[in-house]
Amino acid sequence: MAHLRPRYHLTRLFSAALPCFLVAPAAAAEEAASLNPADTAWMLISTAMVLFMTPGLALFYGGMVRRKNVLGTMVHSFFAMALVPVLWMAVGYSLAFGTDLGGFGLVGGVDYLFLRGITPDNLNGTIPTLVFVCFQAMFAVITPALIAGAYAERIRFPAYVLFTGLWLLLVYAPICHWVWGAGGWLFERGALDFAGGTVVHMSSGFSALAFAIVLGRRKGLGSVSMAPHNLTLTLLGAGMLWFGWFGFNAGSALAANQTAALAFLTTFLAPAAAGLSWAAVEWLRTGKPTALGISSGLVAGMVVITPAAGFVGPGSAVVIGLIGGAVCYSGVLLKGRFHYDDALDAFGVHGVGGMVGALLTGVFASWPGWGKPVQSLLFHTDTGAAWHQFGIQFVSVVATAAYSVVATLGILLVVKAVVGLRLEEQEELEGLDLSQHGEASYTF
Repeated sequence: MAHLRPRYHLTRLFSAALPCFLVAPAAAAEEAASLNPADTAWMLISTAMVLFMTPGLALFYGGMVRRKNVLGTMVHSFFAMALVPVLWMAVGYSLAFGTDLGGFGLVGGVDYLFLRGITPDNLNGTIPTLVFVCFQAMFAVITPALIAGAYAERIRFPAYVLFTGLWLLLVYAPICHWVWGAGGWLFERGALDFAGGTVVHMSSGFSALAFAIVLGRRKGLGSVSMAPHNLTLTLLGAGMLWFGWFGFNAGSALAANQTAALAFLTTFLAPAAAGLSWAAVEWLRTGKPTALGISSGLVAGMVVITPAAGFVGPGSAVVIGLIGGAVCYSGVLLKGRFHYDDALDAFGVHGVGGMVGALLTGVFASWPGWGKPVQSLLFHTDTGAAWHQFGIQFVSVVATAAYSVVATLGILLVVKAVVGLRLEEQEELEGLDLSQHGEASYTF
C-alpha cells in the first residue's frame, strides 16, 4: 500500500483481515447480508473459551498467594463473573458500543441500556448481535479481575465490590469505546488493537499500579515469608489461560476465517517465545529458571501478542514474544526498585506487556490485501506510513495509561470514603479467607 488509511477505511478494504469490533451493532445489522452458521458456531465456542479464562486466572493468582488468602483471592475472579455480566447488560455495553455521545469520541450513549432494541434477529456482521454482546461481556469480566494481582492479600471485600463496579463503567467501558466503538476517538485515528492490548491489559495494568501505590505494601513484606503457597495451581491456571486465549484472540476476528487462523497461530507462537526469553533472562540473572517464571513468561507472551494477533505474521509473532518476555521480566523487577507492592505482578505483566505489545503492533503490523504477500511495516517501502502508525500507537498507549491511572485514583478516593479500602492489621494477619468470608481454603 502507498499509505495506511484510517482503520474504518481498512474495514472496507480488508473486511476479512480485521476484527469486527469496528462495526457498531446497528450498522452491522444493516450491512450484513445473512447469518453465517459457521461464524456463529465459532463465536459461541470462543465466547465460552474466554469465560474459561477467568477461573484460570483465579487458579493462577490463587496459587501465588499465601494459604490464608487463597480463597479470598480466587473469589476476586469468581465474584467478577457474577457482578460484571449484570452491569454489562444494564449499562456497560451501551457505554462501550452505543452511538457516540456528543460526537467527542469518549463514550457511547444510552442506545442499548438493558440491551434495549437488540433482538435475536439483529446481526453484527455474520453473527447475531447477542453473541457479540456475550463475547464482549467475557472481556469485561476478566479485565477488572486482572487488577486483583495488585491488591492481593490486603483489600476489604466491600471495597473490591464497589471498585470493580465503578471501574468497569468509568474506565473499561470508555476506553473500549475509544478503541473499538464506532466514533471512538482512537478508532477514528486508526489505532490498532486486535483483541485488547490497550483496552484490556494496559487499562487493568496501569490501574493496578495506581491501586498498589495507594494501598501500600503488605504487612511484613521483606521480613516475613510471602512465598506462593501452591505453584501447581499457578501452572494449571496458566494452562487454562492459554487455552482460553485462543478464543480471546482468534475469536476477535468475529468469523471463522483466515484472520482467525492467523490469530490462532500467533497466539501459539508468541507465548512460547516469551516463555523461552523470560526463562533465559531469569536463568542468567538468578542461576535457575523457575516454574513461576516460566508460567509468567507464557502469560506475558499472551499479553504482548493480543493487540497484534491478527495483524502480524508468524515470524513477527516470535520476535514480539521474545521481546515481550524479556521486557516483562524487567517490568516485574521495577517493584523492587521503586518499592511498591504489586503483589502478583499485574502491572509488570499486563501493564508493561500491553504497552510493549501495542507499540510493537505499530512496528510489525502487516496487511495481506488483494492477495499480495504480507509485508511488515518495519520493512515497508513507505517509511512515512510506518512511522505514522507507530505514532498513532504511541498516542493510544499514553492516553490509555494516563486515563487509567487518573480515573482509578479518583475511584479509590470515593471507595475509601464510602467503605474503606484496606484490611485492619489484625484482619490482614488473619487472612482474607477467614476475615472476609469466614471460610478456610483447606481443611485437614
